[in-house]
Amino acid sequence: MKEIIDYIITWLCYGDEELAQRVAYTADEQALQTHDVIIVPNGHLGKDIVLPDMHKPATDNPSKGKYIIRTDIVYNTFFFTSRAEELINPQRDEHGRFAAGFSILGKNNRLQIPMLDEHARLLLKLLDAPMPAPGFGHIYLTHDIDSFARYRHLRGAVGGILRGEARQVWDSLMDIHRDPLYTFPWIIDRDREVPSADTIYFVKRTPGKGYDYPQYRLWGRDWRKLKKLLRYSNAYLGVHGSYYGTIPDIQYSRMYRAHYLRCPIDQMQRLADKGYTDDFTMGFADQAGFRLQTARPVRWINPKTMQLTGLTLHPLTVMDNTLSQSNYMHLTEDEAYFLCERLFAKIKMHHGDACLLWHNDAFVSEAQQSLYTKLLTLLR
Repeated sequence: MKEIIDYIITWLCYGDEELAQRVAYTADEQALQTHDVIIVPNGHLGKDIVLPDMHKPATDNPSKGKYIIRTDIVYNTFFFTSRAEELINPQRDEHGRFAAGFSILGKNNRLQIPMLDEHARLLLKLLDAPMPAPGFGHIYLTHDIDSFARYRHLRGAVGGILRGEARQVWDSLMDIHRDPLYTFPWIIDRDREVPSADTIYFVKRTPGKGYDYPQYRLWGRDWRKLKKLLRYSNAYLGVHGSYYGTIPDIQYSRMYRAHYLRCPIDQMQRLADKGYTDDFTMGFADQAGFRLQTARPVRWINPKTMQLTGLTLHPLTVMDNTLSQSNYMHLTEDEAYFLCERLFAKIKMHHGDACLLWHNDAFVSEAQQSLYTKLLTLLR
């Protein structure tokens, strides 16, 4: 338990271990003799999972330079970054996901404010420590490759012909660059407009059945050519896991994202056990914002076992389908842009990471091309 508490306090201090030594997590006010700030426990870290205090932390100043924080910001951090809420709320959507609409964050319209980062700024202020410099810590431009060609497999070709798309099928079979889903040259050119960004393509490694359909052959010529193109563009490759929770053994990457953003807690533990180090799943599909209540990466604590794992969670800021007029939030292009602008401003204030998810097949839509281009300009 001490390891978890020490980690959380250090994380709230933006990784500064010396600052963290000045903070005590105790109800004993005598600790102010040796510490500058004490955080009073009133959650149940390690005992029972309860709803956190969502109010602004109350602080006392019993003597000059000494403070008591009476909202348990340590427990709040544990509650949201460990996803403990999912243990006490059994609601799930049709895909078995814990949706924003079920969360106290979504119900109270708090998803667009990274509360834990606000806690961290308060702590830094009480410690008279410098605030993090405004700006992005990292920018991640990520793309899930659910399918990189519409017609270059039997079912796709037959379906296209039956729909009267024989010419498009022929064009695709003759040259994959003429397949509507093969938008990668366009993506590469756009992503280069943000030279400071890391680009990651998440590649499916699934049997291709049910919600995992279609599966492309990772030993096929089409994939080998695409992989070479992506590598040449200096992009990273990550693993796009199965909808059904199968975790493949690590081969080419320790970065992971779950299909459909479907990530039960037991599955996250299997990720850590397999040796994956970075997960990029942590966003709600139905609402954009801060699912973990932070814009900063954080190591995952398993709320069932109370173990600090080696798996780092990278908060997902926004996904194409979330904003789409035909899906989830049903936003126009302008509405989606202004929402992202507000989220980016919060991220920059707290020196967090911006993480975007746009599927390669989304760019079949001119509206998605336009929105994505504007967001890259905003990031740049």
